[in-house]
Amino acid sequence: MKKRSITVLLIVCLALLLAACTKAEETPAISDVGIIHEPEFGGVYIKNTIDEFNAKGFAYGDSVDLTFSNGYTLEDLPYYNGYYVQTGQPLLIAYPGYDYIKAAINNGDDLWVVAGLSEDDTTSVTLREAGKYKDIQEARDIHYKDDRSLFESDEVFANFRAMQTSGFRPGILYRSASPCDNQHNRAPYVDALIQSAGVKYILDLADTEEKIAGYMAKEDFASPYFAELHENGCVDPIGLNMNFGSEEFRGKIAAGLTRMAEADGPYLIHCTEGKDRTGFVCMLLEALCGASYEEIRDDYMVTYDNYYQISPEKDPARYTTIVENVLDPMIRSMAGDETLDVQAADLSEAAENFLLSGGMKTEEIEALKAKIME
Repeated sequence: MKKRSITVLLIVCLALLLAACTKAEETPAISDVGIIHEPEFGGVYIKNTIDEFNAKGFAYGDSVDLTFSNGYTLEDLPYYNGYYVQTGQPLLIAYPGYDYIKAAINNGDDLWVVAGLSEDDTTSVTLREAGKYKDIQEARDIHYKDDRSLFESDEVFANFRAMQTSGFRPGILYRSASPCDNQHNRAPYVDALIQSAGVKYILDLADTEEKIAGYMAKEDFASPYFAELHENGCVDPIGLNMNFGSEEFRGKIAAGLTRMAEADGPYLIHCTEGKDRTGFVCMLLEALCGASYEEIRDDYMVTYDNYYQISPEKDPARYTTIVENVLDPMIRSMAGDETLDVQAADLSEAAENFLLSGGMKTEEIEALKAKIME
């Protein structure tokens, strides 16, 4: 009887040990994976594709711990498929279209620099808590289609519109998706629309001359009007990153707008989607020209209606989430005040101070305003 009890006890212990080992083995993790610097937006690519990483058992909305081989650690990091954290906060992101998953500081300093990384470093990622941020993931997980037939007009598909808030001269300034980068099938539509609008000068926030040359060399490039403007020196690619609070960001915008004011309009401002970088610069110009907070909000959110059908009537909860978590922090970043009451502040003064801090002179700001204001 005693031997039988001992045997049963051993079996139970072995079962418990096996269960513990199985549980440990099932805990999602990657170890000593190579990294790549992503300098455009400032971050660290981890050499796992999105599918490879998710196959390890990670899920959007999880909390993870990330450690680089040089000792730099980020704990309780949200893992999302979009930039769903506040400006200046870190995250691990599997953005659709990225070659790899990426660790970054949203609209903040370059994590590669902050962490003191080199190409010889590696990283390890371990699940901390499954589903901790799932509610935020589900609220902000929005995607758009690249099929023209699913949109009601070329303008909606191209996210193309004139800026019409208070102060602007009618038909002087337009915003849109890219007329040259056709990764979302929108460039030819934008090209036709800007030609019809008589655009004479383009401030390209997303690209460099090298990138533009790459787009124009592709077989699907079909933007002859853009090519004409580019050949005539009427396209200014400033390669803007997403660090709204950085000196480089302010400097590039100030320099780009100074050059734009030296040219004749109508003007086009665009990035890739006409959403984030374009949203910031257009918000800045609207504020500079005297638009109210409500006008700025309504124009900014047209993009979300165009792409995602998010409006106060169609999806009020997501509408409010985006305004409060994307636009309002953007305005506070422009003003350099994280506690700013965006609805009560003097946004025109904040916009002018932003440009002055970026290196623009008062007379250059006045020259810009003379070109775009009534």
